[in-house]
Amino acid sequence: MDVLERIDQQVKGNPVVIYMKGTPQFPQCGFSMRAAQALSDCGVPFAFVNVLQDPDIFEHLPRYADWPTFPQIYVDGELIGGCDITLELHQSGELKSMMEAAAAKQPEAG
Repeated sequence: MDVLERIDQQVKGNPVVIYMKGTPQFPQCGFSMRAAQALSDCGVPFAFVNVLQDPDIFEHLPRYADWPTFPQIYVDGELIGGCDITLELHQSGELKSMMEAAAAKQPEAG
C-alpha cells in the first residue's frame, strides 16, 4: 500500500488522530506534547501515529494536506492544524465540541 493511502486510511478511519513526534505518554517534542495534552484534556479518545517510528509517514505526511510541520491533528477527516491552532481551539472550547461530534459519527463498537 502506498504511504499516502495508508495516511488517508488512518485519517478517515479515526474520528481524531494526531501525527506527532513520540506518543501522548512519551512525547519527543514540546509542540507534540502540548497538542496531545490538549486532546487528552477533552476526554475523547483519539488515535496517534508516532512519526519518528515511521520514516515513510514522517517524509510524506507534509504532502498529504500541504502542512509542513508536526504535530498534525485531524478531526473528522480534516486537518485542523498543528500545535498553536489546537491550543487555541482547546482554550475556546471548540476542540472538545469538534472531537465529540467526530466521535459521535463513528458506529458503536460491538
